Amino acid sequence: MELSELRQMSPADLRIKERETREEIFRLRLKLRTNQLDNPANYRKARRELARILTLIGEKTAGAGAAQGSGDAAAD
Repeated sequence: MELSELRQMSPADLRIKERETREEIFRLRLKLRTNQLDNPANYRKARRELARILTLIGEKTAGAGAAQGSGDAAAD
């Protein structure tokens, strides 16, 4: 999935995508260990996609927290 598509998703949708990607990584790792995986690069791609998703979740939650936090600082 493209990064631009991931950026447009809400944090709740990103959490769902994270769960799906983790399940995919589990299945791929199982196939990799039992020598049933045709293309090992798919495992690496899935891990990188999970990292992108987690990074975006962190950015969105930190951005929401920073927006709330800056309002409190201005009130003091």
